[in-house]
Amino acid sequence: MARLSDRAAGAVGSLGEYLAEQRRHAQLSLRQLSDLAGVSNPYLSQIERGLRKPSAEVLQQLAKALRISAETLYVRAGILDPDENEEGRQASGVVDAVLLDPALNERQKRVLLDVYTSFVRENAVPEEAPAKKTSARKRSTEPGTD
Repeated sequence: MARLSDRAAGAVGSLGEYLAEQRRHAQLSLRQLSDLAGVSNPYLSQIERGLRKPSAEVLQQLAKALRISAETLYVRAGILDPDENEEGRQASGVVDAVLLDPALNERQKRVLLDVYTSFVRENAVPEEAPAKKTSARKRSTEPGTD
């Protein structure tokens, strides 16, 4: 248990650095991000400098304003264990990359994420179902089974 709290304490500084990096990448000033996220400018500044540890709700507001995964911020803040969900982290990395890409407009980002999500859902279906259909087809086409 102490290891998680130690990780959380160390993560606050890296959380602030990460937020500042994401804000610069999104080409937003501190004031612009604070307006978008609905938090005060001084409070956001303190978070970025590692002086404050924001709540999960504030992290969610910042993630939405920055168009990044809230889960990423939760892990950085020490709220979530990074080893809990490897697939989720990979997916959030793809989502973050698409949302942060300045070469894409909002419609393109939405369509690309919709396609990605549909592929992930399609691949999550168990492989056994198609195999049973194939073997059923083989049986019906064998000679002498009619």
